[in-house]
Amino acid sequence: MNGTGARSLREQKGFMRWLHSFAGYRKHYELFLMFLPVIVYFVIFKYVPMGGIVIAFKNYKISQGIFGSAWCGLDNFTKAFATPTFTRSVRNTLTISALKLLFGFPAPIILALMLNEVNHLRFKKTVQTISYLPHFLSWVVLAGMFQQLLSPNNGAVNAILRDVFGVKESIYFLGNNQYFRGTLIVTDIWKNVGWSSILYLATISGIDPALYEAATVDGATRWQCTRYITIPSLVSTIVVMLILNVGSIMDAGFDQIFNLYNSAVYQTGDIIDTYVYRYGLGDMKYSLATAVGLFKNVIAFVLVVGTNLIARRISGEGIW
Repeated sequence: MNGTGARSLREQKGFMRWLHSFAGYRKHYELFLMFLPVIVYFVIFKYVPMGGIVIAFKNYKISQGIFGSAWCGLDNFTKAFATPTFTRSVRNTLTISALKLLFGFPAPIILALMLNEVNHLRFKKTVQTISYLPHFLSWVVLAGMFQQLLSPNNGAVNAILRDVFGVKESIYFLGNNQYFRGTLIVTDIWKNVGWSSILYLATISGIDPALYEAATVDGATRWQCTRYITIPSLVSTIVVMLILNVGSIMDAGFDQIFNLYNSAVYQTGDIIDTYVYRYGLGDMKYSLATAVGLFKNVIAFVLVVGTNLIARRISGEGIW
């Protein structure tokens, strides 16, 4: 077959694939119409604002606007990288995110496995409901609660430490660099562990009961069923969630830290997002703040892609 004939055949096949896809779109147009608001949302609020990224490469002035401001190349990045507070914020972000990943990521998996072993249905539902509730409270509300509970003067936690455990000096959980990161980790787990376990519980509920029955007949214990049936069935879900969590490692939780931290714990609690907030909105250094934000997002993108590649090579599972 000559080149013209081969090209004609490829064009015909391409047209047929397009026609088949178009027929599929028409057949399920109701589903695409339902999905349309999601597409519009992402276009308006996620993709259109990307035009503002150019501020990171300009000496932005409000009076001149985005396109009227002069270009400055990579000067904003150079200034940011040379700032000691930026270096500190990057270090704190990575440290806090790593601690949350180390202690917070396994927590919902462990909770889901424990709830799966509970046979008393009413007790199981009660525990689930109680563990879900904190997720629906904003950090603004929770910050007020924790400030009262952890107060060094009249807080319930310090009162218990003094009266029950004999601790003589009050602990400044939210005002001492030694305890602040630990407080962040514990409160974050408390807030999100129940909600995050839903996905794992849903995956466990989809496991074929015949597998457990066959294992029981063969003499397997409850722990062996969990080890050789439940946990392997969760691997794909765990991998996907791990990739998403690694992609968020540059966030560290702005809402939580912004509502709990203060100037006394900047040394261990100031992260990239709070740094951007102070410089961008507080000091009106919009170009510098945009440059830092762009740097953070590029690193997060690289982490997502890299983690996905590693996960696919190790376990064969990934997001794409």
